[in-house]
Amino acid sequence: MDLSELQDALASKSFGKIGEICDNLMLQVASTGISFQQDWPYSIHLLGHVYANDLNSARFLWKSIPSGVKESRAEVVAAWKIGQCLWNRDYAGVHASIRGFDWSPEAVGLVTAFGESYAKRNFQLLVSAYSTISVADTALFLGMSEDDATSYALQHGWTWDSTARMLAIQKPKTVSEQKLDSSKLQSLVEYVFHLEH
Repeated sequence: MDLSELQDALASKSFGKIGEICDNLMLQVASTGISFQQDWPYSIHLLGHVYANDLNSARFLWKSIPSGVKESRAEVVAAWKIGQCLWNRDYAGVHASIRGFDWSPEAVGLVTAFGESYAKRNFQLLVSAYSTISVADTALFLGMSEDDATSYALQHGWTWDSTARMLAIQKPKTVSEQKLDSSKLQSLVEYVFHLEH
């Protein structure tokens, strides 16, 4: 079984491709009739789908994993725990699942990158959904301590109300497009026409 494409993707940190690469490799190996169930990198495969936010594929992969593999490989169960927390929108559980397992050298880069990406996605979610939020809730969503979450928010332009223990979210400035009305467009056309003739 040639996993060089997968190893190259892991080495180059092309984590968004891992789920698809594993799916394709699994189909290729299965078409040869070779038994691969015990040797398959299920945890990396699951984490690849989790990283790509493809929870349906992760869920179907989990269902197809033999029970013997689930019982003998703790990392596979730990990877699925992240998927379960995502499925249930258990934000704190996702971060706890990431930190709560001693990941293999093959998986640690992928899990770390997912954790960082997930915190950034949640930060953007907070920016779009709230105008103020408690420090405790911010820390829960970002998977940080309250001090770290406060510091992170302040670095991104939020303001801190120490008496209420609330953060005021700074919305990004939106650039609005200037719309031309038809009379201005007509004037411009006439002016250019006059210059050319």
